[in-house]
Amino acid sequence: MNKKLVHTPEGVRDIYGKEYARKLAVEELIRHTLNLYGYEDIQTPTFEFFDVFSKEIGTTPSKELYKFFDKEGNTLVLRPDFTPSMARCAAKYFMEEDVPIRFSYLGNTFTNTGNLQGKLKEVTQMGAELMGDGSVEADGEMIAMVIESLLAAGLKEFQLSIGNVEYFRGLCEQAGLDEETELSLRDFISGKNIFGAENLLTESGIDKESCDMLLKITDYFGTFDSLSQAKKTVNNQKSLEAIERLEMLYQVLCEYGVEKYISFDLGMLSKYNYYTGVIFKVYTYGVGDAIVKGGRYDNLLGYFGKKAPAIGFMVVIDDLMQALSRQKIEITLDHEVKVLSYTKENYSSKLAETIALRKKGIKASLVPEKNNA
Repeated sequence: MNKKLVHTPEGVRDIYGKEYARKLAVEELIRHTLNLYGYEDIQTPTFEFFDVFSKEIGTTPSKELYKFFDKEGNTLVLRPDFTPSMARCAAKYFMEEDVPIRFSYLGNTFTNTGNLQGKLKEVTQMGAELMGDGSVEADGEMIAMVIESLLAAGLKEFQLSIGNVEYFRGLCEQAGLDEETELSLRDFISGKNIFGAENLLTESGIDKESCDMLLKITDYFGTFDSLSQAKKTVNNQKSLEAIERLEMLYQVLCEYGVEKYISFDLGMLSKYNYYTGVIFKVYTYGVGDAIVKGGRYDNLLGYFGKKAPAIGFMVVIDDLMQALSRQKIEITLDHEVKVLSYTKENYSSKLAETIALRKKGIKASLVPEKNNA
């Protein structure tokens, strides 16, 4: 036997037994919450044309995609991210719709990165997209739904941090940064690499006042009061409007009654450049990265021919399961399987008993007695 064949490649794993049962149970709890908000399940292909995830759209870098060719020579990729697929789907099937569209999804994504740091290359993502509604109320609905979904899954201690990429963009415009420098600065700030950001701005010839203003963005995080502090330091319209949007959003979230889970971080940015406004992440104990990521992407559908605002989120189910496990949170499973053993002599009666249990909704399996096998 080839022992190598029984092992999985690096970055992927088998999930089975009670571990998989718990994962399915959590997925169903979240799906139920999304359905309560009126989101309808949708399934998109596991692989798409390469252009759906192109650099222009601002999604996963090409080097991190699993690429292959079909028989016609088209370049295809395993999806690394659901949002561009959702945008493509909405543009294809709902081009003429002018009412909000609510999707929810569940499936695996694939990222071909060598820098694993314990992370999987294939993970299960679950999320929702609200397309055609650019209001602050839509932002509030999405964030409240995230919080209620996590609570439904059993998570108790977590923090949802909110930012707005337009605040950063306003500062970049005020400082006169070109697009390339802005994207590089975004990467440094997103990774909390302040030294790298400072060196980039110095080498770009940015004046000290603008440099200090851009670097100070990482100081504005915490409670609602941090927004008023940030508001005092800027005078460009885009950044001011970004803060005002967050202030209005907070009021909506207070009406949902979820404000205790909320914090703010104006230095929060994303590697996905398609985000255009409010963005958010959820952090909890036992996991090194955010277990939920989301935000507004008002320009993305335009790449596929449908101009419409949109906001969405995705939860990495694998990371959520890790958090639940490390926090010793029990997941209630359906009834255990009742095992009935039989011999040749009593097979008929045991089979009848098994069938009767199943009709009552009780899980039952029929196995031969060991000494009779």
